[in-house]
Amino acid sequence: MSSAGVAFLQNIFQRLEAAGDAPVLQEIRSEKIVSASGRELLTLIARARGFIAANGLKSGDRCALLAANSMRWAAIDLAMMAQGIVVVPLYARQAPRELAAMILDSGAKRIFCENAELREAILGACREAPAVSLFDEIVATNPAEARPAKLFESSDPVTIIYTSGTSGEAKGVVLNAVNVDFMLARTTERLDQLMKGSAGPERVFHYLPFNFAASWIALLSYLSRNSVITLSTDLSKLADEMRIAAPNYFLNVPALLERVRAKVEDGIRAKGGWIAVLYAKAKQAYLAGAEAGFGDRIALAAARKLLFPTVRKTLGPQLKALICGSAPLAVETQKFFFMLGIPVLQAYGLTETTAICTLDDPAFVEPGCVGPAIPGIEMKLGENQEILVRGPNIFSGYWNRPEETAKALRNGWFHTGDQGEVNQNGRWKITGRIKNLLVLNSGHNVAPEPIEEELANLLPGAQVMIVGNGHSYLVALIASANSAVNREQANAAIETTNARLPHYRQIRAFHLADEPFTVESGMLTANGKLKRDAIAAHFRSQIEEMYRKRAQ
Repeated sequence: MSSAGVAFLQNIFQRLEAAGDAPVLQEIRSEKIVSASGRELLTLIARARGFIAANGLKSGDRCALLAANSMRWAAIDLAMMAQGIVVVPLYARQAPRELAAMILDSGAKRIFCENAELREAILGACREAPAVSLFDEIVATNPAEARPAKLFESSDPVTIIYTSGTSGEAKGVVLNAVNVDFMLARTTERLDQLMKGSAGPERVFHYLPFNFAASWIALLSYLSRNSVITLSTDLSKLADEMRIAAPNYFLNVPALLERVRAKVEDGIRAKGGWIAVLYAKAKQAYLAGAEAGFGDRIALAAARKLLFPTVRKTLGPQLKALICGSAPLAVETQKFFFMLGIPVLQAYGLTETTAICTLDDPAFVEPGCVGPAIPGIEMKLGENQEILVRGPNIFSGYWNRPEETAKALRNGWFHTGDQGEVNQNGRWKITGRIKNLLVLNSGHNVAPEPIEEELANLLPGAQVMIVGNGHSYLVALIASANSAVNREQANAAIETTNARLPHYRQIRAFHLADEPFTVESGMLTANGKLKRDAIAAHFRSQIEEMYRKRAQ
């Protein structure tokens, strides 16, 4: 890196200055929009920088940032980086004891906290917690004396983001300035492709917590552009908030897109009559492609004129695309949105890869794939079809865990732990997770994710975990809120799934849980992934009973 340093933060500040009195960041509060202009956001940043300076925090110190998404979260994050503070973002909904462990592990000098309730939760879980400062206090401080933001060197740490910890304790991933600078250049290139020819500010909606690497990189990408970013403040009102925000694009997780698809299709079925018939025939034609019959092709053409525009309008009349990552998206769901005329662009990556390795090219999307490796990144398959990655996006190491770092980074390649395949077009597909492989006592290896995905797709609203390591066959745990799935439905879905699978991958028994797997119960990670060890421990007796009954 040249002596000029890494300037991603300066680019964001210049963008805010150029915006002046125009809105750049806003929140939806009780169905009303509250905005901050570029100038107002810079003022909030200056006040937070004043607080940091007044409290003796210096460049290189680590500080935790604990809050839900807000304009103040973004301002304080930027202020901390501008002062050279290494930001440790945390998930406000995570269990206090888990948050306390991360705070202590990171050696944070201070906790920047949204409100008194969160502060009391942390102090109750951690007697050794550092000083806690509330947002109200931070943004009420006199602005710092005007001076340039820190100009990072390439190896300077910018953030420590704790991984989800699907098994075992979470690890702090250290991302440095060159990681962030490289990734922002790549994401803005893709957004340029998507928005090519569009005039005026881009409209972006955002609901995913900023403590996740992909969500944080998205925020910095948007702030680097001529964008107006609308933040969700109530996840129970996402549909209304999307309508108010009227975005051009936004980042998603598969669960939301699958809920949207189910709601639309349920609504069409409920209407019945010619609308339901037209939709069924149009969908059949779209999925059949060139093999569709003449009548179905006519139905598809009619639906594109009479039905799909109405559906698109309810989802967002200005939507150019939906961006999706974090977990596998059902191919049927991706094709559903394409059928409506709304492309779904998939991305794949981990915290350790600065959130992204692959990202769909808007000009060429293959449903079921997560796109090609982004320019400047190398990807290949290793032993057991494990995806290996190297490039400027690869993290510098796990915080205070040299042995873990050495296991993950070998000969310049990061071992993702994910299994995949790549086609002749260079498009990648994620097929499983190596450490989740189930080894049956027959010697067969089974990746549970594809089976879980298919079952969940057949049982809308359900969560599925396959069990079978060390046993002679597979069983399933199916969780569903409010008993939305009954035994008859589960049986039918398993029979349908089993019919497509070889004998050793078929499910022989299942247990229906009364309550869903949640973050609060400790059975989901902060970003919604299954904590397999915790779930297996919680349902140990039910799992043992399934195997005992089959053995009788």
